[in-house]
Amino acid sequence: MIWRLIRFEYRDAAMNMALDEAVSNGIRNLTSPPTIRFYGWRPSAVSIGRFQSFHDEVDLRRCKELGVDVVRRRTGGGAVFHDGEGEITYSLIASERAMPKDINGAYQEICGYIVSALATLGVRSQFSPVNDILVDGKKISGSAQSRRDSVFLQHGTLLLDVNLEKMFGLLKISDVKNAGRDLASASGRVTSLKAHSDATRQEVLYALERAFLVGRNCQQGGWSGMELKEADKLASLRYRAIEWNEER
Repeated sequence: MIWRLIRFEYRDAAMNMALDEAVSNGIRNLTSPPTIRFYGWRPSAVSIGRFQSFHDEVDLRRCKELGVDVVRRRTGGGAVFHDGEGEITYSLIASERAMPKDINGAYQEICGYIVSALATLGVRSQFSPVNDILVDGKKISGSAQSRRDSVFLQHGTLLLDVNLEKMFGLLKISDVKNAGRDLASASGRVTSLKAHSDATRQEVLYALERAFLVGRNCQQGGWSGMELKEADKLASLRYRAIEWNEER
């Protein structure tokens, strides 16, 4: 099996999600190879899980004021602020047959690549089930996963830097779920690579690529015309559509 590596690129929120879906469709139809991609968000964005409510989770007025995109993912999980300059996002998309059948096992395997990459940068981290990576007990990475039509998708983030004030200004924090969890306490639960390493973005990307590609026959590649055409359509009809984003 030959994997495709798509190196880091910036896209807007709708296109980032649309490309993941276009590749998933291509893998199902045998027109796309299993793919590992690294990307950023420009402009910055908030993504919410498939079953969340935009109005319950996101301060839409504040996002509009700051020019922050909003988008609903096809994967589950919680609301995430994607800082355009403060994170690296990855997606791994393949046939289900290529990945562990056990959901927790797949999370552990893929998150293990990030743990290995951080180790090469001199940062000690650990996988924390179900889908987080911690450094000194603080979250530095989270992931979400889906399996549809025999296609496996996992995407997640690695925080290079974090602006907690901005993050929590855009996300609505439930008083019930987060009693006592204010901005000050949040700093005790979230960290970023900047707090532990002076590695550049390029150095981090190199470490991640090496870790994700271990044991894989992988070639650097680009998007096919078919994938880009479908992604453009999906971005317009789904990920930029009010009907999808405000579905719940």
